Amino acid sequence: MAEEQLRLGGMALSNGVLVHGPNSWACAIRHPDGRLEVVSEFKRYRSAGVTNPLFRGPARLAEAIALLPQVRRRLPEAKLPFQRPRVVTAMIAGAAATQIARGSKRVSPAAQELVATIASLAPAALALRSSELAAYHGAEHITIGTYEHGEAREKEHERCGSHLVAPLLGTLAIGNVLATRAPAQFRFAARGLASLGALAASTEIFSWMVRNPEHPVSRALARPGHELQHRLATAEPTPEQLEVAEAALAACLELEHGDDD
Repeated sequence: MAEEQLRLGGMALSNGVLVHGPNSWACAIRHPDGRLEVVSEFKRYRSAGVTNPLFRGPARLAEAIALLPQVRRRLPEAKLPFQRPRVVTAMIAGAAATQIARGSKRVSPAAQELVATIASLAPAALALRSSELAAYHGAEHITIGTYEHGEAREKEHERCGSHLVAPLLGTLAIGNVLATRAPAQFRFAARGLASLGALAASTEIFSWMVRNPEHPVSRALARPGHELQHRLATAEPTPEQLEVAEAALAACLELEHGDDD
């Protein structure tokens, strides 16, 4: 019986690749001694049942985040991209820059929120400035893309989270400018709601972009993410790194199709 082709997601690690499907995940890493280790497990939380557009995007993000404790429990040697000290430092610096920007009286609210939004994305950009992480990111894209399209693919992928950059920057800036108009005692809550709304709106825009890749608006919105992938976020992987990604993919598919045997 032919296996059903699944919509997969993934995450590059500093020493491996995480691949996840609708029901399961698998993570493969390369140890310093060259040994390849793979673990897999069914997901504890699935967002497929969430259909409300306001909560669908945040639920998908929560599903991805919920995998990380499972991965660390089963594979403590996995090196997550945000656990490096300089990335933590960048997160603290970004938070400080956000507070300074929002406290400034010399710039407009729109400019304040633009600076704050860019500062909040800086840790992600710094996390990607690792040759190993970028190469495993490329391996993840090549492996998943080749599976999905049935032919060899490049290191850039049309569903990479980098394509959320343009929609997220725009919706966050708009939402936070509107939040500044709320009474002072409600401003913190208003910013929280603005962030939730921006994430929901960006996810819906991204889904539309995936369904309509040739639309001029879709191509324009995807351009910054493509350039980010091409120039910073991905690198050509070695055969050994591709082997790691392929092992993660195979283990994930084995669980997903386990009931078909």
